[in-house]
Amino acid sequence: PGGGGPGGAGPRGPATTVGVAVAERADLPVVLEALGTVTPQATAKVRAQVTGTLQQVLFKEGQLVRQGEVLAQIDPRQFEMALQQATGARMKDEAQLQAAQVTLQRYRTLLQQDSIARQEVDTQEATVKQLEAALVVDRANEGTARLNLGYTRVVAPITGRVGLRQVDVGNVVSPGDANGVAIITQLQPIDVQFSVPQDQAALLQSRAREGMKAVALDRTRSTALETGVFASLDNQVDTATGTVKAKARFANAQMALFPSQFVNLRLDVQVVRDAVVVPVAALRHGNNGDFVFVLNEDRTVSQRVVKAGQATVDKVQIVQGLQLGERVITEGADRLRDGSRVVLPGEGRGTPGPGGWSGRRPGASAAAGGAGAAPQGASGPAAADMARAPASAARAGGPAGRAQGAAAAAPGAGAGSPAGADLPAPAPASAAPATAPGDKPTPEQRQRMLDSAAGDPEQLARRRKFLEALDRGDPAAVERWHAIQQRRGPGGGGQ
Repeated sequence: PGGGGPGGAGPRGPATTVGVAVAERADLPVVLEALGTVTPQATAKVRAQVTGTLQQVLFKEGQLVRQGEVLAQIDPRQFEMALQQATGARMKDEAQLQAAQVTLQRYRTLLQQDSIARQEVDTQEATVKQLEAALVVDRANEGTARLNLGYTRVVAPITGRVGLRQVDVGNVVSPGDANGVAIITQLQPIDVQFSVPQDQAALLQSRAREGMKAVALDRTRSTALETGVFASLDNQVDTATGTVKAKARFANAQMALFPSQFVNLRLDVQVVRDAVVVPVAALRHGNNGDFVFVLNEDRTVSQRVVKAGQATVDKVQIVQGLQLGERVITEGADRLRDGSRVVLPGEGRGTPGPGGWSGRRPGASAAAGGAGAAPQGASGPAAADMARAPASAARAGGPAGRAQGAAAAAPGAGAGSPAGADLPAPAPASAAPATAPGDKPTPEQRQRMLDSAAGDPEQLARRRKFLEALDRGDPAAVERWHAIQQRRGPGGGGQ
């Protein structure tokens, strides 16, 4: 894999300003974030089990009710009458059964005395069994009537909060009503349903028994609404989305979670202890896998293949390929290749020498010193011309240029010499350095330099800083501009 395109900084190209970070050891929390929906564990639509007129409504809208609490009362009179009828029928059949059993006992005694036919005894036994069956039916009818009478008291099937009232006193209610009498939703505890990528399903399944902390956040992710635990994972993958449904359970003690509310869920899956981590921006992806650029002592970079592990929003674990304390490139890596020269923020562009890293090219200091060696006491345009003469002559490279530079820098041309007697007074030390026409790019060259870097914001910023340095007359920038001109010709406009 390559870290930069054909235009990337090579070993002999100009140094690239980069950002670096140190590989450090830290505990890396593995956090899973998802959008979830608050789902109650149970929702019950309370309907009347019998048909009748509603006499009382015993709940208020939004009230918290407990399981078995009476919500409404239906007129019970017709059901009381039905219960009495069933009870009377049962008592009648019980009396007939008792009389038939007495008669059967008498027939059996006469049969033992051979005073009655066997057929009459068998007939009486059948009559007793019929009455016993009829008594069973009567008891069932009586139980049904008692059950219907109990249904006249509409009770809460679960504990929860009652919604808006659906009926009023005087309405005739029946089991077929679509809206029912009331809707109860269980709020404590309450669940949040969310989806996780199928690649994370195995990890969640293995960590489910250990208990994973879940935090429900509001829409802006700034406020934690409730803290709970991971509850369960679905048993199949949704083929349309490639995700698995899961639930987290919350006590909801403060009633901060409301059914069907959308929340941001943060699930703390695990914590990787003592992991070697680097910023996410340092990890790059190529044809052969993941890699990073490692900064060497000589200000060059080495491309190294690594194996990445768990990652967070800003940190990624490096499992293999990187040692603790090594420095990696986090910014500007798209212009690098293996062996490219780099410069850190705050350092100048140049080459490392025996004395350390220098921000100027070799010989730039001497050229800058020669350019600034104006005669003592000279200032203004004449002094600026004399200060530029040695640098311009040195760049010309000819004997005449060297002679002109030597003459301009010759001692004795100060204010006390005849040649300097008529020179103006010295200018303040803070005066801006003067520049020759060739020390700055033309407006067309400036525009070409900026247009060619329009697609790279970082390179565009560097070029603007370079132009500002030229406008200030910075000797290193001027020297670098002349080198660019010599390399690209008089019409070159790139940096």
